[in-house]
Amino acid sequence: MIDGHRLVDAHVHAARLPTLTQAWHDWAARFGDAEVFARVYDDAGTVRPAELDALFAEQGVDVALLFTEYSPKATGIQPVEDVLPVVEHAPGRFRLVANVNPHLHFPLGEEVERQLDLGAVAVKLHPVHAGFACNDRALYPAYEVCRARGVPVVVHVGTSSFPGSMNRFADPVLLDEVVGDFPSMDVVLAHGGRGWWYDAAAFMALARPNVWLELSGLPPRKLRDYYARHDWARLTRRMVFGTDWPGVPGTAANARAVAALLPDDETVGLVLGGNAARVFGV
Repeated sequence: MIDGHRLVDAHVHAARLPTLTQAWHDWAARFGDAEVFARVYDDAGTVRPAELDALFAEQGVDVALLFTEYSPKATGIQPVEDVLPVVEHAPGRFRLVANVNPHLHFPLGEEVERQLDLGAVAVKLHPVHAGFACNDRALYPAYEVCRARGVPVVVHVGTSSFPGSMNRFADPVLLDEVVGDFPSMDVVLAHGGRGWWYDAAAFMALARPNVWLELSGLPPRKLRDYYARHDWARLTRRMVFGTDWPGVPGTAANARAVAALLPDDETVGLVLGGNAARVFGV
């Protein structure tokens, strides 16, 4: 809890360091905290589950969603199996998020099923790093599995500066037909349209009851400017808190900065944890 509210960090990376590209290491060094890194990781670059659990407890995080990623060109391979020891150590605090790449996984639906059976509460797609369009019909078997099992899909929607990124695939408009074809499947727009698509992402979150705006990687002090063309009070009720840890100095400070922008205490509760509890079932 933080200041009386349940806190869910819906966007956390806790991968094994040897599996990641130099660009990922540079990103973490630039935006993260070196002392925290030294505390959480052992000499081999593997997460110490007890230390990560203690760190998030100190930051007031009740639940953290641990992301995985199969993007060898951009950030590297963060396989789901590497995250399982953390989840097994503290299943009350940590949840697994699956990831699939249509260039690497086939049949796609079966791989989604496999990762969900490992305990994943959502499926993440990273079209920018993996190089695909989210409205490609090859992805529909994955969407159908998520729809049938009541699992949300998280999609990276925003620019990325990692080498090999293909930012044309970050446009949330590419998801418009997907959210229409799967109206009972929640879709979470990670990074909230960062770069050139804030308006499109906000419009979709306001217009579609199954679309949510996730705030990871966005400086809280700039949020009102990013979404200045939209009804702030309405839009905030569609937001989900996330940090993109370890690319953030402190989770608690970030959460409090976001909370200070929200119109009332009820909305604070929704953004910091209530919406995530509804979407991800945590």
